[in-house]
Amino acid sequence: MKRHKYILPLLALLTLGSCEQSFDQLEQDPNRPTSAPASLVFNGVLNDMYSVAGGGGWNDSQRYNQFYASNYNYYSTNEYSWTTTGLNYTTLKNVVKMEEEAKKAGLPDVNAYSALGKFFRAYFFENMTKRVGDLPMTEALLGLENQTPKYNTQKEVYLQVLTWLDAANTDLASLIAKNDNILAGDIYLGNSLSKWQKVVNTYKLRVLISLSRKEADTDLNVKTRFAEVVNNPSKYPVMASLDDNLQYVYNNQFNKYNRNPDNFGQNATRENMAATYLGTLTSLKDPRTFVVAEPATTKVAAGIQPTDFAAFVGASSGEDLAIMSSNANQGLYSFQNRKHYYSTYTAEPYIILGYPELQFILAEGVNRGWVTASTSAGNAETYYQNGIKASWSFYGITEGANTVYFSADGGYRNFNTYTVNVNFANYYAQPAVKYAGNTADGQKQILTQKYLAFAQNSGLEAFYNQRRTGVPTFLIGPGTGNSQRIPLRWQYPATERSYNTANNTAAVTSQYGGNDDINVQMWLLK
Repeated sequence: MKRHKYILPLLALLTLGSCEQSFDQLEQDPNRPTSAPASLVFNGVLNDMYSVAGGGGWNDSQRYNQFYASNYNYYSTNEYSWTTTGLNYTTLKNVVKMEEEAKKAGLPDVNAYSALGKFFRAYFFENMTKRVGDLPMTEALLGLENQTPKYNTQKEVYLQVLTWLDAANTDLASLIAKNDNILAGDIYLGNSLSKWQKVVNTYKLRVLISLSRKEADTDLNVKTRFAEVVNNPSKYPVMASLDDNLQYVYNNQFNKYNRNPDNFGQNATRENMAATYLGTLTSLKDPRTFVVAEPATTKVAAGIQPTDFAAFVGASSGEDLAIMSSNANQGLYSFQNRKHYYSTYTAEPYIILGYPELQFILAEGVNRGWVTASTSAGNAETYYQNGIKASWSFYGITEGANTVYFSADGGYRNFNTYTVNVNFANYYAQPAVKYAGNTADGQKQILTQKYLAFAQNSGLEAFYNQRRTGVPTFLIGPGTGNSQRIPLRWQYPATERSYNTANNTAAVTSQYGGNDDINVQMWLLK
């Protein structure tokens, strides 16, 4: 027993020693990291970009864009009965963390992560403001220093977005000139700062065209800023081809396309093509029809050839859901093309920001008179044609004979093949397609083709463009809810009302007369 006489005193000493530690020390978890490489945080921000941009095709955003419709209310409806929306402040905190970690690693003040941090601020704040309106910005992201940040006006947000984009372009140009690139963790552009610079300036043009209703605002100076980018490609390089797309590429194991063999049985017949989209394609005799859709079985049974545009029918998003469901089950509507969307796990990349959109932005800018057509700037018709051709290329459509596939039995394994001859000159010669010049009709053609190029890509950009321009006409009815109105915005998150009450109330009052209504215009749309 004598050999144990020191155990109790030793335990007492250990206990006293542990009590001498501060609470902060005791609270620390040695197994939890307190820092991470900037590249790892950067990678997380990039994945958040994908989510913010809609998170792939065939989701809520694409129904709101009226590219497809749900005919089965157990999973979803086609209603626009919107309430609150989420905001992106958590991701923006990670952007701040990314910049801090880059500095901790000994990088200079201007580095790849700090330059892209400016772009990310522009991207996420612009995404938030076009959903709700005014936002906490100047006083946001201060943590415990300010838990009730005041709101900036939407105009102030857009001015700052443009400032961030210019700063990002300047910093990236400087880094590229010095061949100073330590970027890692890039899932989109292979850590290429040159490609990121093109993204920054292409995105700036997207932001500027979204401000078309504010072209007379001398503070924003939209037309001059737009022309500056277009007329100075050495300072403001933009995307030059589909190879420059900011896009999410899928694989067979972990990151699968949203429609694939695994979920065919769940949703393949519970969704059908929407008339707004498919009807536009067929009215223009557009070969993209044969890539994205199946012919309606009743049309084929009635003797219409599967490669006849008359065989393809979309449902109005406004149709009563019970009627749509019955019609779809009877084979009256076209489903998604089984070969393109369901036979593999990698159907197509998901474009967040792409070259076809850029071409239509440039065409619209020239059409509006923001840029004078020249050898450097090009002309609206050239940009317009480039946009159509690039979209066709995205779908694998080529000049001449094209093989198209339609399901032989309704499934995704057996297909009948057909040859469709494509001739761009003949397609373009149609009065509805051939550019009508820098007129209102010409602008409508640009916007229509831009809408078609957005299909199942770029999140809600098709909706935002329609909200801004009215093109195309969205179909409404009992199935779209909201008293048969297309809403204009989302409500602020409940957390803002609960924890930033005074500032949120002031913002709602100043913008919307005190009613956080989804059907009222924000500053951007006035």
